[in-house]
Amino acid sequence: MDVATMTKRKQRTLKGEAAFTGLGLHTGEKVALRFLPAKEGTGIIFKRIDIAGEPIVPATVEYVSSNARNTTLGIADIKIHTVEHVMAALKAYQIDNVCIELDGIEPPVGNGSSDVFVEMIEQAGSVEQKETIPVFTLHSPVYWSEGDIHIVALPCDRYKISYTLDYPQTKLIKSQYFSIDISADSFKREIAPCRTFSLYEEVSMLIDRGLIKGASLDNAVVIKDDTILSKGGLFFQDEMVRHKILDMIGDLALVGYDFKAHIIAIRAGHASNVAFARKLFNHLMTENVHAC
Repeated sequence: MDVATMTKRKQRTLKGEAAFTGLGLHTGEKVALRFLPAKEGTGIIFKRIDIAGEPIVPATVEYVSSNARNTTLGIADIKIHTVEHVMAALKAYQIDNVCIELDGIEPPVGNGSSDVFVEMIEQAGSVEQKETIPVFTLHSPVYWSEGDIHIVALPCDRYKISYTLDYPQTKLIKSQYFSIDISADSFKREIAPCRTFSLYEEVSMLIDRGLIKGASLDNAVVIKDDTILSKGGLFFQDEMVRHKILDMIGDLALVGYDFKAHIIAIRAGHASNVAFARKLFNHLMTENVHAC
């Protein structure tokens, strides 16, 4: 039995350029980011213009070098930290070819969500290109599990994510569930505004590890018992699980191909997302995949 079938659609890039400058979430350093249109077949690439030779790192799962508290891409000592929020916006808007210039090691955090990257895409506009890109439709499930973390991709005629968040140690979160069909409109409205979050008890640990130097209540949600610490409170009552879906969209974008599937995830994070992205990529690339 074929594991998937393949159709095609036109590749897309940006009509123009867009730029944003802000602080990196973990480094706390000021960094400028710029989106540039790219020709067919380029894919999504990050260019470190602050390094001699302006090295390029492709945004595919092959180049993931770390996935502890964020997803980092790298080739040797050339790194790009915290790519997931940028990748999620590009995936939702089906932008296939773009050069992302950075003059630092990680994209600016904005308000801790994907809002600023959505604004950049809409400012630049998008356009179809002449060449096509494959779109895979699963015929059989793909699953990954480790302990109490589970991810499965089921055959579906669209791209959908259903996620269960479980934080039993907190009175406020406990369990949250959200399910959504992914499109540019639904992402912009329901997912992109949702900010990164952390438990109060984790904050000092992250600081001790030299992380979240650029974090503040302007760009993150902190949960302490039944209290929300953030600027403006929650944007959604279930903002935390929606942010987990945002991260998953960004991490699974590193598969490098469009696919239609219903992703069901329980307690997943960056490490499991990336492990699943690798498994899904291998599944789609097997010799059993045929064009329609």
